[in-house]
Amino acid sequence: MELNLQIKNQAGLHARPAAMFAQKASSFKSNILIFKEGKNGNAKSIISIMGLGVKKGDTLLVKIDGPDAAEAGAALKKLVDDKFGEE
Repeated sequence: MELNLQIKNQAGLHARPAAMFAQKASSFKSNILIFKEGKNGNAKSIISIMGLGVKKGDTLLVKIDGPDAAEAGAALKKLVDDKFGEE
């Protein structure tokens, strides 16, 4: 499963939203990778996410492979759409 998620919160994926994203991704069995401008990272790793330097307006390609891929995709999309509760 693949999704494109546009980051809408003001500060992008800084420490708190990156931690929330990694924590949510880690709650699923599926493998979840995120891609931005030719770089990629493990969505379950805060260091990996922060290393991508995601800013407001950036679009991430999220690839999810596993038994709960649909649920993981929906949960991560909701987290991003809700701007990580920041606004």
